[in-house]
Amino acid sequence: MQAKRYFFGRGWAHVWEVLYFRSQNYTSMYPLLLLTHSLVRYFILIFLVWVIVQSFKAWRQSAPFSSADEKAGVWLLILSHIQLLLGFGLYATSGLVQFTPATMKNDVLRYWTVEHIFMMIIAIVLITLGRISSKKVSDVPIRGKRLFWFNMVALLVIVVAILTSDRGFFTLRTA
Repeated sequence: MQAKRYFFGRGWAHVWEVLYFRSQNYTSMYPLLLLTHSLVRYFILIFLVWVIVQSFKAWRQSAPFSSADEKAGVWLLILSHIQLLLGFGLYATSGLVQFTPATMKNDVLRYWTVEHIFMMIIAIVLITLGRISSKKVSDVPIRGKRLFWFNMVALLVIVVAILTSDRGFFTLRTA
């Protein structure tokens, strides 16, 4: 109850102050955001692989999408957008995101300031476009093909971004 009052009892102006000004008084928010961001990626990868496999079956075998497949696609879309919001929170509070002339010369700072967010936004746009464009098609093989290629490229972008972070797939860093 105390944690709820601490954060929500102050209103949205307080939330904005925490996110925007990176105040030293609220450093406890960063590890929670980072842990949540790190955990959600596994669910995104699971749903992304599920959607890719089912869309490949629909494309090659003309197998219809089940209601579970549809729900997996919706959850993939929802989780990817939640991940984007968590990422924006991290972007606003992280010490690895800096806007100085030295940022582009330092590989770690450049990755977290520019490359990671750019690649992940591209992946989320691809997931969203795949979902939207496939909903407009009634032919199962064409719908499966669209879903497959959009999500496959998104998976490739996500895997490249994770591998170039020097953190790996199974690291849950909280600081």
